Amino acid sequence: MTEWTLTIHGGAGGITREVLTPEQDAAARAGLAAALVAGARVLAAGGAAVEAVAATVIVLEDDPAFNSGRGAVLTSEGRVALDAAIMGGDRRAGAVAGVTATRNPVALARAVMEDGAHVFLAGGGADAFSAAHGLEQAGEDWFVTAERRRQLAELQAKGADAFDVEMKYGTVGAVACDMHGHVAAATSTGGVTGKRWGRVGDSPVIGAGTWADDRACAVSCTGSGETFLRAGVAHAIAARVRHLGEDAGTAAQAVLSEVVALGGTGGIIVVTPAGDTAMRFSTRGMYRGTVSSGVAPYVAIYGDE
Repeated sequence: MTEWTLTIHGGAGGITREVLTPEQDAAARAGLAAALVAGARVLAAGGAAVEAVAATVIVLEDDPAFNSGRGAVLTSEGRVALDAAIMGGDRRAGAVAGVTATRNPVALARAVMEDGAHVFLAGGGADAFSAAHGLEQAGEDWFVTAERRRQLAELQAKGADAFDVEMKYGTVGAVACDMHGHVAAATSTGGVTGKRWGRVGDSPVIGAGTWADDRACAVSCTGSGETFLRAGVAHAIAARVRHLGEDAGTAAQAVLSEVVALGGTGGIIVVTPAGDTAMRFSTRGMYRGTVSSGVAPYVAIYGDE
């Protein structure tokens, strides 16, 4: 049994060597590696899994190579609307949706969890909570990149109601098991390019895109949010592990097959209190990585890696 383990994703979708430039490939790998270093540092020092996943996701949120925080995709109005969730194995949880001014949405989700009065805050209320609790604020000059503006313009050229149905720019997430056998999960996203009407996917929804339970496992998801919501993916995986005794990989694949049967696609990362981990995806690629005590970090992007 490993002392601790950390597994991450940076989104799943139509990610191939033909789609990514060599520069984009290198930037994504560097970002994944840096995130693993941040989380591993916490875990190796005996820190809690929930602290580790927060530290890991913050690195990914600050990296414009991914769709969360800085470099998040834009709504149809050209703004950011950020979603995040975090959950510990004790089933304490915090989540936010449609936030616009917090530099690191996962830190805001954690603040909601630590405050304890609520689990899920959205929109202006979540922004107000963030300011009231002294979290670092940021504006569009931090979040919005020229590349995301270009992507939105390209999409809108196809029609006023267009959005990123191919889910090419995915969510980020982390799951961890610490030295004490506790698990945690965190997920953060900008959603889909061109989203309208305050659309929220599965990422911040406890039980859909994010879940952790020391009796089973921790799960973070990425993909077609509407389908992951309908399948209650993260909780369904944990239920299979807890009640059917399935291993992490078997449970993840079974529920991912349900997503595909519903017409969806995406990826899943899982870790158990025993330190067993699984990464499953139905797309052509998924930004991903893992590191454990005594095991060198591994990062990958494409399906054949």
